[in-house]
Amino acid sequence: MTRITTSILLMTALAVSACSNADRFGSANGAGGAGGAYGANGSPSDPTSVAYFNQTIGDRVLFLVDQSTLSPDATVTLDGQANWMNQNTAYSATIEGHADEQGTREYNLALGARRANAVKEYLVSRGVSPNRLQTVTYGKERPIAICSEESCYAKNRRAVTVLAAGAGF
Repeated sequence: MTRITTSILLMTALAVSACSNADRFGSANGAGGAGGAYGANGSPSDPTSVAYFNQTIGDRVLFLVDQSTLSPDATVTLDGQANWMNQNTAYSATIEGHADEQGTREYNLALGARRANAVKEYLVSRGVSPNRLQTVTYGKERPIAICSEESCYAKNRRAVTVLAAGAGF
């Protein structure tokens, strides 16, 4: 056998063996294991789980162009977030502020910060302890939709509440 053939066979064997245990990082459905969106775990049908919060309550609110004012739809979602957080006090949250690609980096970082702070202030006004909340801005640096059209811009103008186990920072 030539060295090339031997190398190919060895690499193939290594690749196949690396995929032999699909559950090596915990449960494949995300329950009890790491991974998933934002490290989400639990079942969407369990009202105390992060998955339930993300999928049923909603982990994000959207904003209009150049705005950090909460819309009526946003306040409905945030009321649900506040109720969930007040019932599940073992969690803290980081609120991420985002912007679309229009405007300068500096402007969008400031706009993202205003959006994150608007969400934090609203949650605090609904009884969530400020010690359980922190904010971060990403401006236009972490888009979820990439195109130069309004449909993409609208998805990127958001604040996302990311839960973590632990009641404080």
